[in-house]
Amino acid sequence: MTGATWPATWLECVGSLIVGEGQSAAAQVRPAGGVNLLLAPAMAVTAMFSVQLGSGLSKPMMAELGAIGTTTLRLAWAAVLLMLIVRPRLGRYDRRQWLAALLLGLAMTATAIFYFLSLQRIPLGLASAIEFLGPLGIAAAGMRRWHHLAWPVLAAIGIALLVHDNHGWTVDLAGAGFALLAAGGWASYILASKRVGRVFAGHDGLAMSFLFATLASLPFGYGELAGHLSVAAVLQMAGLAILVPLLPFALEMSALRRLSTRSFGVLMSAEPAIGALIGLIVLGEFLSLLQWLGIACVTAASIGAVLEGGAEAH
Repeated sequence: MTGATWPATWLECVGSLIVGEGQSAAAQVRPAGGVNLLLAPAMAVTAMFSVQLGSGLSKPMMAELGAIGTTTLRLAWAAVLLMLIVRPRLGRYDRRQWLAALLLGLAMTATAIFYFLSLQRIPLGLASAIEFLGPLGIAAAGMRRWHHLAWPVLAAIGIALLVHDNHGWTVDLAGAGFALLAAGGWASYILASKRVGRVFAGHDGLAMSFLFATLASLPFGYGELAGHLSVAAVLQMAGLAILVPLLPFALEMSALRRLSTRSFGVLMSAEPAIGALIGLIVLGEFLSLLQWLGIACVTAASIGAVLEGGAEAH
């Protein structure tokens, strides 16, 4: 999720490769040899575990603060920490920059709220896999050859395996619907993130986008937080804000300096499987064999889209 702004995940990499906009500056750095060849994949994998662990640990908090309240508090902490670290100079931005940051903030808010609403109803691994339809949609939209349709079709088969079997629906349909809306938010996030990366220098756009995301979620989250907020909950959410998004952002950016966008994208395609594993270990969420097969299909479709995108870009 950014070249110049957060987060630099496989989504933007896939989008930029397929639509022919070239690689990010970070990705153009030649990968170093030796220890760095192992360090970069370790950073990417750690970032994925951090994202999914943060999501998994947030799930119990939702019973206390609500899905939207939890989202608001997490975004607020991320905004505060980033504003302190980046210290953007608000008076120097023009109308174009303010608008770009606002749009990205709204995309962040929609993605986060719908994703956490889905976690209230369906397992973490399923929500993560369905949400991946967002970047896959971006990838599919940029593909130019008929055989490229194999990847979105494979992803659709995977989602079908996740939510339905011979006996009927296997998950809460509202939860799956919320995850699908989160996928749409994530697709919007990719496009908005690319625009922020073009008009902002450094991480100013990231900090401003989180500020707008917090303000956008506040009217919805206030009702859930009012009367339920405690010092312990506030401190817990501060830790979760470090797990998602601050630590993954730092790790992903470091990994991208050492890996090509294609290698990075292939690695990040494992995130739905990691989400399912975290859901099993942390939350005790067991999936059926067909659902694990569905996650494998989504992961394979993600890898295929990344590799096809890299081939198209060259």
